[in-house]
Amino acid sequence: MLIEMGIAAAVLYVISGIKVVKEYDRLVVFTLGKANNVIGPGLQVVFRGLQNTKKVDLRIITMGIPMQEIITKDNISCKTAAVCFFQVVDPYKAVTKIEDPFTATNQIAQTTLRSILGQHELDDILTERDAINAKLSAIIDRQTEGWGIKVIAVEIKDVEIPEQMQRAMARQAEAERERRAKIVAAEGEFQAAERLAAAANVISSQPGAMQLRQLQTMVEISSEKNSTVIIPIPMEMLEYAKRAVPPSLKVVSEDKEKA
Repeated sequence: MLIEMGIAAAVLYVISGIKVVKEYDRLVVFTLGKANNVIGPGLQVVFRGLQNTKKVDLRIITMGIPMQEIITKDNISCKTAAVCFFQVVDPYKAVTKIEDPFTATNQIAQTTLRSILGQHELDDILTERDAINAKLSAIIDRQTEGWGIKVIAVEIKDVEIPEQMQRAMARQAEAERERRAKIVAAEGEFQAAERLAAAANVISSQPGAMQLRQLQTMVEISSEKNSTVIIPIPMEMLEYAKRAVPPSLKVVSEDKEKA
């Protein structure tokens, strides 16, 4: 009878120590106060009275970094918030090396955020976020590595700029857009002038080109159904009249123009 009771008590003792560990959890086992094993997932047995456990979640944790007041390298005061993604990769270290790894990671992230952003100018913070995010992630990960925590990514979420600075940036952006518009217009004028010069060279090299252009212009004007009267003069007549003028008259005309 006593043997049967002992066996039943032993079975109940073992059953009471059975734990079901989920896929994303691990149990750090302490035997008589000493951490000596990490178990899971699945069905696990813990000897009650001799052993106790602490559960650790291995899933990626999203931690918000609250708004921080920073002063940039160019002495501009602004506020910024971020988000940090991390996970426990070594349950043993996360339990035995630090009391509260999540609070510690949050504090490290806040101080690192203020320190790194203070080394950059405001324009860099707004335009080079990817590089700054990578730098933040690497620095925070180095500090949490000894706690068994892996920092996956750090992302700057919000940047609050003083109202005066916002107006100044808006004026700068407007001036930049006007500068680009003027450059584009100037380039268009330059290209048009080049095309016109090329067309003028072609027309001057071909005697009949000017007359064809004149006829085309007459067709365009006549299509408007107005009362304009056009008397075309052949280009050959103009050339003949120019050659018919005696050289002496040309010299007298040039002297009058100089006078």
